Amino acid sequence: MNKMTPEELEKFIHQNLRSLPPRRAPRSLESRVMAALEHRAAIAWYHQSWAYWPAGVRAAFLAAATAVSGAAVTAFYLLSTGVDTSVLTGEFANRFSGVLRIGSIFTGASDFLSLVIRNAPPFWLYGGAAFVVAMYVTFFGLGAAAYRTLYRNN
Repeated sequence: MNKMTPEELEKFIHQNLRSLPPRRAPRSLESRVMAALEHRAAIAWYHQSWAYWPAGVRAAFLAAATAVSGAAVTAFYLLSTGVDTSVLTGEFANRFSGVLRIGSIFTGASDFLSLVIRNAPPFWLYGGAAFVVAMYVTFFGLGAAAYRTLYRNN
């Protein structure tokens, strides 16, 4: 065979590939494609990409996102400029006292946890971390073994 330039080789391969007969599609292809299209059409709009949401819902979402962003920017501005926020803080405390109680519970728990971690010997912390890793690996291994046992294709 002669030594061909890349362009000649490309033409030669292109001619040979064009001379081949077209491949036939599998018989089940049409039914699989139709089933996939029906499945895609059956998916609810809120499980699809944002681009497939109805226009009204997208507009409401954008309005809500804009309102939340504006409130965050306004709050940051008020807190950073030194405006007297005692009225706002008092009103917030009155309306969200339950949330503040839950927040104080989490604050107390995190303070306790930080105290325990600061006073615990490092060996215990490393041992605890090693125990958690060992349990994770064990759980993963048992899950894989159960999957292979239960769902093995014979």
